[in-house]
Amino acid sequence: MAENTRIFLWENDAPGAMGNDLEDRPNLVPYLIDSDKPAGTVIVFPGGGYTIRAEHEGEPIARWINTLGLHAFVLNYRVKPYKYPYILMDAQRAIRLIRYHAREWNIDPGKIGVLGFSAGGHLASSVGTHYDSGIPDAPDPIDRMGCRPDVMVLCYPVITFGDYRHDWSMRTFLGDNPSEELQKLFSNELQVTPDTPPTFLWHTANDDGVPVENSLLFASALSKNKVPFELHIYETGPHGLGLAQEDPHISTWTKLCGEWLKKHLQ
Repeated sequence: MAENTRIFLWENDAPGAMGNDLEDRPNLVPYLIDSDKPAGTVIVFPGGGYTIRAEHEGEPIARWINTLGLHAFVLNYRVKPYKYPYILMDAQRAIRLIRYHAREWNIDPGKIGVLGFSAGGHLASSVGTHYDSGIPDAPDPIDRMGCRPDVMVLCYPVITFGDYRHDWSMRTFLGDNPSEELQKLFSNELQVTPDTPPTFLWHTANDDGVPVENSLLFASALSKNKVPFELHIYETGPHGLGLAQEDPHISTWTKLCGEWLKKHLQ
């Protein structure tokens, strides 16, 4: 498979498609490594408030993941005017599709991680807390694959739609007047169970975009459910840092996360 070849999640129109332009056709961009055996992979969900997908949280992250000896994909999920359930369906379908093609693409189907930034972190934590083991009688064989990720990496993530919510992300994902039931359903700290995948989180304590409490709430829920996790809170730093290459302190997240990913996915 040629690098940067777009892999559309559905051959024909995606569920709920409003047109047939590229933004109506969710897709994966692959960054595959040469490996003599099936390797683990990470699907990258860039942030952007469910309105855009930030470029610096896409390809550069995939290329860093490749240096760990892992495959990577960047998911171009649908954004505004699309909302739930279609954005979540895109993320779930991406995992199913990779599992379905695992042998063909030299991927270990039991070592598929998701990594998301900001609103992409909300999407990653959503797919990690709202999943199934496959739809056995689905006419599409891809839908028969499970959509639970094996690990999650959440980078300054939106988690809650409660007191510490990022209001823009919530309204873009759920609509302007979401019901209390939907707000709770996608306050993902409330959806953690003992089966939630192991998780790596990092945030800055004075994040001026998404309050640090989002990561703290999720970590607390993981702890209560005895789910393995690693949490790193840096003292200061703005929202949206990506690889944070210009900050010698915060950029250490890639070394810490890299070791954690290799432990879980190699």
